[in-house]
Amino acid sequence: MYRSSGPGGQSVNTTDSAVRITHIPTGVVASCQNEKSQLQNKEQALRILRSRLLAAAQEEAERNAADARRSQVRTVDRSEKIRTYNFPENRISDHRVGFKAYNLDQVLDGDLDAMIQACVDADSAAKLAAA
Repeated sequence: MYRSSGPGGQSVNTTDSAVRITHIPTGVVASCQNEKSQLQNKEQALRILRSRLLAAAQEEAERNAADARRSQVRTVDRSEKIRTYNFPENRISDHRVGFKAYNLDQVLDGDLDAMIQACVDADSAAKLAAA
């Protein structure tokens, strides 16, 4: 509570109607000295404080969402390749599990048993190593 400043007649200098509210956890300050009544100034300052806190919370949520989106999007370079299909050599390589076979034409025809088994074996080995 403090005295209002600026033009406004004699009542400005004699009444303590201005209000300054500080939100301690965030340090956000809202002050109001528009009305002659301290109660009206307090209500308006609380509205201002509420809107500033809401805007800060929304901005923080947007920033977190943007960071989450950014972390999910990657640029895949050559070192992050999952699989290579080499048609001239009839070779297929799965770089995650170290699988390499020279039967690309059969894999493209639907014979995926060896490749699936290599993925299952690598998953089992990873689970055993984690345990």
